[in-house]
Amino acid sequence: MKTTISTSVLSLLFFAFSLTAFSQQELKNKIVDFMTLEPLESASVYIQNTTIGTVSNSDGKFVLLVPQAHINDTLVVSSIGYKSYKMPIALFDNTKEVYLEEDIASLEEVQLVTTPRPKTGNDIVLRALKELPENLPENPYMQKGFLRHKERNKKEFKWLIESAITLYDSSFQSPAAKNLKINVDQVRKSYDLRDIDSTLTYTAYLKDKNPRLNLRNKNLRRDTIKTANLIKAIKWNDTRINGLENLFKGKLNIVRNSNTSEGLFSEDILETHHFVLDTILVDDGRKIYKIKIDEGRELIDLKTKGIYNGGYRAEGWLYVYYDTYAIKRIEYNLVAKSPAQKSRSKTLFGTTVNHKLVINYIEYQDRMYPNFVSYETPKLVNVGTKAKARAQANANSKNQQEMEPNNDERFYYAVQELLFSEIILEEGKIAEALNKPWDADIFAVKPYNKTFWESYNTFLESEEDEKLIQDLTKRSTLFKD
Repeated sequence: MKTTISTSVLSLLFFAFSLTAFSQQELKNKIVDFMTLEPLESASVYIQNTTIGTVSNSDGKFVLLVPQAHINDTLVVSSIGYKSYKMPIALFDNTKEVYLEEDIASLEEVQLVTTPRPKTGNDIVLRALKELPENLPENPYMQKGFLRHKERNKKEFKWLIESAITLYDSSFQSPAAKNLKINVDQVRKSYDLRDIDSTLTYTAYLKDKNPRLNLRNKNLRRDTIKTANLIKAIKWNDTRINGLENLFKGKLNIVRNSNTSEGLFSEDILETHHFVLDTILVDDGRKIYKIKIDEGRELIDLKTKGIYNGGYRAEGWLYVYYDTYAIKRIEYNLVAKSPAQKSRSKTLFGTTVNHKLVINYIEYQDRMYPNFVSYETPKLVNVGTKAKARAQANANSKNQQEMEPNNDERFYYAVQELLFSEIILEEGKIAEALNKPWDADIFAVKPYNKTFWESYNTFLESEEDEKLIQDLTKRSTLFKD
């Protein structure tokens, strides 16, 4: 009996120790400007000397799960142009807001530097691109991250997917198209509640498979097409527009793929872009250039297969560290410029801004790794509604006002937000992972693993978006067993 009791006690103690070892502390709060009290969006919140972290949402709010092993470490909250906030994690108070004070670099101090430096925005960017082999990873690595994919019109969410992914990259020097891999580890998703013009999508799908095919969607009858074929076409279109391989291996991975001839920041970058030095700010105690991105002499073409994705001008901001010329953050929009693209964008999407991209980098062991990615693009989903409504309205002019489509419901756009929270450099772990199958399909249905998601770091939605998500989950379920 004594032996049994002792064994039970030891088992309970071991179980309690295991719970402590694997438990996490939740940190959550709001980050605001010290003077204006306005919320600070996209502020970095991370554990010092690690890559574990998150970013604040548009309301300035964040949540971070801290593993027990890091409870005695330091929490850092930083935002470009502000003094960093540092606090022992064990002393962090979830009830008190985090205030950041503005921090501007001393121009006098900058001017005292005697080493010749580039003076124009164009020259600074060219220097930053030259230094990329020294600033981006030179060895293979993996990153673990959280992806939130959402599609909506102006009124409500229509589709929401959340995924845990793994990214493998063999190094900056290697072509991403051949040496970058993505795997979707876990998924929780809602039903697809979009109103899709399936015949239009199916027409594009058939033309992609057979470019010589002379076919228009108005010549197709929906009731003659197998549902399975329509579903295949819709998934093909989703992957073509919002597939992760398209985002990371293509032109939109602007900095990583600048070493290719087709990259947006390739050797002819000044033909399609113009850069203007705006000011010098401070980021976590380091001076950083703030550079305006403007249009160049030539228009930009993404050359997306089967889509007229050209005729754009660039606009946005680029943040480059003063000391190393490492790129910290890029905010990049592609706006319709040519008459043809303006007409297409307004007619199909109701906007001229076709691509909105933000990429934030984190420094780890003297190299810059992707930390946060946000990509937004309009989506051709409900376009057929307008023509159908007008045809029906013409048949009965009395109901024309009732049948006119509501553009708030008709125009869709997709937003993808990706937060990386772990960097893996160990060769053994990378080799083991590469020996397993990799699947980059974020649209595939997978079983919902409740235990996994309970301890996984995500990022908060804005209060407005959270309400829309709740409305969506009333009509379907995000968590499918």
